Amino acid sequence: MSLAAPAIHSGLPLSVALVVLVAAVAHATWNSIAHGIDDKLISFALLGIGGGICALPILLLSAAPDRAAVPYLLTSVVLHTVYNLLLMRCYRIGEFSQVYPVARGTSPLVVTILSAVFVHETPSGGEIAGVLTISFGLGCLVFIGRRPDRRALLAAFATGLTIAAYTTVDGIGIRRSGGNGGYTGWLMLLESLIIPAAVIYLRRGAFVREARPVWWQGMLGGGVSVLAYGLVLWAQTRGALAPIAALRETSIIVGAIIGTIFFHEKFGRSRTIATIFVVCGILLLNIT
Repeated sequence: MSLAAPAIHSGLPLSVALVVLVAAVAHATWNSIAHGIDDKLISFALLGIGGGICALPILLLSAAPDRAAVPYLLTSVVLHTVYNLLLMRCYRIGEFSQVYPVARGTSPLVVTILSAVFVHETPSGGEIAGVLTISFGLGCLVFIGRRPDRRALLAAFATGLTIAAYTTVDGIGIRRSGGNGGYTGWLMLLESLIIPAAVIYLRRGAFVREARPVWWQGMLGGGVSVLAYGLVLWAQTRGALAPIAALRETSIIVGAIIGTIFFHEKFGRSRTIATIFVVCGILLLNIT
């Protein structure tokens, strides 16, 4: 069975939009798991181990990516590692309900610019309106009724820039890979090795003892993270990068709901406003 990518649609087909929305739910889920484990080094090490285990079957069952995709693959591994380190710092110094929206909400606008420059995907007026509407709604989660911590805000913005960078790099790489599975499997495996190896070295004999109480949560989060980004990579072979990036960040709304249910955070006016704008943005992306 061939896994070669089909032609890219200028808009965002409904089937692709639904897949990206599933990815958004999965993304919010694994981030909430990462946030819920107090020791962030242990948390991200277990996420990496779980992700690596889940990546192996994908890798073994798929053909190797074409050589043209290798530079993008290796660049993405570096960017994903920087992203995980920045995300770890965000969760150490900032509130989940504040840094997560900034980190995720920064990327759609940047991806819109990068995809126009490097991928030559010129969004339609409706798609631009959809991206802007979603980004505005996500911004409401951060800036309405609260005073953000500057250090946490800076770390979150930096995280958002790395998200935009690896999203664009992977959008090009997956299309040049000759198939989805090989690129996805190698990316997930390689990026999953670095942080666990470093944490195991730093903690040495204490790692197993410290990881034991939360091992299953971390491993589960790693598996869900592979599902989340694997779906996004698949979508990037079938739709334009900018609307996919914007739609993916609806995970922030899912995160807000998770925060309300499991972390006892109030949904509040800002999240209600954000939800309305995000829903409107999704409609704009899919009716144009």
